[in-house]
Amino acid sequence: MSTIMLTDGQIIEGESAEGLKVIRHTCSHVLAEAVKRLYPNAKLAIGPAIDDGFYYDFDVDAPFSREDLDALEAEMKKIIKEGNKLERFELPREEAIKFMEERNEPYKVELIRDLPEDAVISFYSQGEGFTDLCAGPHLSSTKAIKAFKLISSSMAYWRGDSNKARLQRIYGTAYTNKEDLNAHMARLEDIKMRDHNRLGREMELFTTVDVIGQGLPLIMPKGTKMIQKLQRWIEDLEDREWGYVRTRTPYMAKSNLYKLSDHWFHYKDGMFVLNDDLMSEEEALEDQKLYSDPNFAMKNAQEHVYTDDKGREVMALRPMTCPFQYFVYKAKQHSYRDLPYRMGETSTLFRNEDSGEMHGLTRVRQFTISEGHLICTPEQIADEFKNCVKLAKYCLTTLGLEDEVTYRMSKWDPNDPGKYMGTAADWDIVQDKMREILNDIGLDYTEADGEAAFYGPKLDIQAKNVYGKEDTMITIQLDMFLAERYDMYYIDENGDKKRPYIIHRTSMGCYERTLAWLIEHYAGKFPTWMCAEQVRVLPISDKFESYAEKVRAELNAAGIDVTVDNRSEKIGYKIREARMDKLPYMLIVGEQEEAAGLVSVRSRFEGNEGQKSLEEFKTQILKEIATKEIRVELPEDQKKR
Repeated sequence: MSTIMLTDGQIIEGESAEGLKVIRHTCSHVLAEAVKRLYPNAKLAIGPAIDDGFYYDFDVDAPFSREDLDALEAEMKKIIKEGNKLERFELPREEAIKFMEERNEPYKVELIRDLPEDAVISFYSQGEGFTDLCAGPHLSSTKAIKAFKLISSSMAYWRGDSNKARLQRIYGTAYTNKEDLNAHMARLEDIKMRDHNRLGREMELFTTVDVIGQGLPLIMPKGTKMIQKLQRWIEDLEDREWGYVRTRTPYMAKSNLYKLSDHWFHYKDGMFVLNDDLMSEEEALEDQKLYSDPNFAMKNAQEHVYTDDKGREVMALRPMTCPFQYFVYKAKQHSYRDLPYRMGETSTLFRNEDSGEMHGLTRVRQFTISEGHLICTPEQIADEFKNCVKLAKYCLTTLGLEDEVTYRMSKWDPNDPGKYMGTAADWDIVQDKMREILNDIGLDYTEADGEAAFYGPKLDIQAKNVYGKEDTMITIQLDMFLAERYDMYYIDENGDKKRPYIIHRTSMGCYERTLAWLIEHYAGKFPTWMCAEQVRVLPISDKFESYAEKVRAELNAAGIDVTVDNRSEKIGYKIREARMDKLPYMLIVGEQEEAAGLVSVRSRFEGNEGQKSLEEFKTQILKEIATKEIRVELPEDQKKR
């Protein structure tokens, strides 16, 4: 372990989390000084240390190119070599503001003005050439930075607000030695190779087109085939083994439907609204008041007609499916004997995400999920919730993703009760119930305030993409409020009407996001059962095309996704292309194979698996597909040639 000295004389271990944070934060200041030297008119924003590195945001005239980053690296090396000491000093608020105003740093001035009145306002100087607003801590000298690299640049909004200034962000990293830095850069190269946004396009799984719009990916034939397999698997699993009935509901509805659930009042900005009624703020508050009383909500929804200035009904594309399925339940009267009533739907949803949030398949404006709603008696809630968790874990295990997730109980924010339905007492009851269920399962989970849905707490199953950004992959929600809003009931054993509980859940989550996750997890080398092309038949020459076609037809008839490469190319070229396409199997056929009814099997897993009868190979691959086996791929130097 190496040690580093801070500006206050304290000595800490450089490889520790604290030490690396200090090194990276200091490196961000060195970057800022380099930018000011090469771009004197640049305005400084913020430059924190982050997991695995640091970034700094700048207001400059044009984006930074890779050549610009290389030039900045060279300038940073000069600054480091100069070995200027970093020194901390403090200024009163007005002097601090004046200090940064004189340096024409408006973002720093804004930060100072936003600090509490009693805040200590500190700065760090690096010799006489550079000073930055900062709480620290920092290295005692720039010379203590031993290994760093500028990685990339991108656009960022000031304070993460798309309504504020567009800045240019430079990402970098730093370590105590070049060996650790090189290892990190190798990891980044692996991440780059796995990035679904790049790999998914290269593999022709999806694409995007500017003229269609952000967050609206086109799923290509191969990607569509994969999603189709996942969807059919989930639907059959839910319906045949878990007792779900399947529904198919509209993609849009009148605004009344969403007002009943309160989605309109909590979530309208995230919806695609058609023919908006253009209510004033006062009218909208009065409208919300009409729906706030469950005794009158349904009557209001049935009697009110909301139109735009041309008399057209106000509609919206659905951001969720729950209210639609509620009316499936309400279409007939149910007794306690009918419950639990489990409804599943492959639901296409629409959410008006901010343009800055769009990313490949993980954050889109139209997506499809394996959605479901379970109508339960209070006594059934625990078992049904546990089964939802069990189903989600089974799906994750089958996909090979179970080791990548964490579990979070998402609770309401008691400091902002206006965001939620119900009272604090209501939330205590339902959150205690969920906690009891999760503890009974023995689930390892964290708790997070402010992450609940406005109608109930959630179990969120979280995963990180290759860049470390966390997303919710699967969610299971406990709802004790919406049944009353929609006047849902069942007849109990005494003949009385009772309100049910509702569980909102997904079994696998969003198909687009799951596809992105699978691309990155498997680096495009998917388990055979998921692959759009499972087998490619390679005739050695055109003389054996008819036999290759016979092999294809027999495998195709058995339900295997198979193609024939009958191009006039050498067999070595065909094999290399099949390997580049990450195919599970290729079958090479020539004179010997045709004469004996054999195929020469090459797999992605073991390399040359030798000659097999077509029947033997068919039996092998059908078993692999049926069991959804995830075959382990041997290292390249262990594969048979």
